[in-house]
Amino acid sequence: MRMKIAVLVIAALALCVGVPPFFGAEPIKIGAFFALSGPAANIGTPTRLVAQMVVEQINKEGGINGRPIELIVGDTESDPAKAAVIAKKFIFSDKVAAIIGPTSTAEGMSVKKIVEEAGVPTFMTVGGDPVIMGGNLGAYTYVFKSPQRSSTAARKLYGYLKAKGLTRVALFTASDSFGKDGLVWLEKLAPEFGIAFTAKESFGPSDTDMTAQLTKIKNSAPQAIVTWTIGPVGSIVAKNKVQLGIAIPLFQCHGLPDPKYIELAGKASEGDRMPATKLMVGDSLPSSDPQKKVIAEFIHLYRDVYKHDKEFPINTHSGYAWDAITIVANAMKKAGTDGKALRAAIEQTKGYVGLSGVYNLTAEDHNGLDVDSMVMVQVKNGKFVPAE
Repeated sequence: MRMKIAVLVIAALALCVGVPPFFGAEPIKIGAFFALSGPAANIGTPTRLVAQMVVEQINKEGGINGRPIELIVGDTESDPAKAAVIAKKFIFSDKVAAIIGPTSTAEGMSVKKIVEEAGVPTFMTVGGDPVIMGGNLGAYTYVFKSPQRSSTAARKLYGYLKAKGLTRVALFTASDSFGKDGLVWLEKLAPEFGIAFTAKESFGPSDTDMTAQLTKIKNSAPQAIVTWTIGPVGSIVAKNKVQLGIAIPLFQCHGLPDPKYIELAGKASEGDRMPATKLMVGDSLPSSDPQKKVIAEFIHLYRDVYKHDKEFPINTHSGYAWDAITIVANAMKKAGTDGKALRAAIEQTKGYVGLSGVYNLTAEDHNGLDVDSMVMVQVKNGKFVPAE
């Protein structure tokens, strides 16, 4: 009798806090690893918060067919080698059904072969394309990614430049995996948009001064500068450009639409433009846009319910873990947790309206987002607004 009463009390308490009673149902383990320390922590830490947020929401709604999700979190420390170690722990020790993350392209490439050989569906939150490219980059049967491809962002940016008549461009790219991936697509797509390069310079992702390279760029007389990087170094480029009196416009990539960019670059960021997810300008979307309602609901949860915005203002990365976990959860509801069946179900995702776009995955495309999922934004009066 006492046991029965205890069960009823637990169930009542669970309902009071909005969490359904799972009554001992075995949890579904999902590994989630992000850069919670190191150079990419400004992206990885809020991504973890969003991952925990969406799992809590899914569990409140009944979990996966009556089973709760248990998120097992790991810190890659922004280190590809550490990411590989954690991936093996997830697979062989924790016995996870799926993996979310990591944060950087280099980390993603370090675990790609590991998850492929183990047959564990992995939805990455990295920016670079190599994780879902085959050939000499390795198979990607079990690997997906939620952020737009670098090629998609490059197309969005080049389309804007062409429309503005800015066809003489200087490239300024980071020397890391993400920057190199961007450079590949910027060079490959240039002829399609009539873009000619006046200069090509590079910098290290931890460099603190790029005036030497920017001086060379200035002397090449371009109409615009296109920079491809993530993290604080992008803000240094903006400041160095202003310090050198370079008056031409600066375009950043899809990895930098973040209030932190404006905070670090200060007034030097004014006027800078870049491709971004619609999450950055949700209030400006027309009511006919299917993402508008989804974005509004997320912003309410993030800002008003969980209050994460106080420490980590919403940025273009904020929706990546939400979309990745939701797509995986939806697939689990249909196919269960068997790796092969789950992978196939994820690949069949069609018309999922997410925070970063409307996803339509195929066997060839493990991202599922097109150019229309992005908008061009610019910094105006210290805020991101739709680009003019």
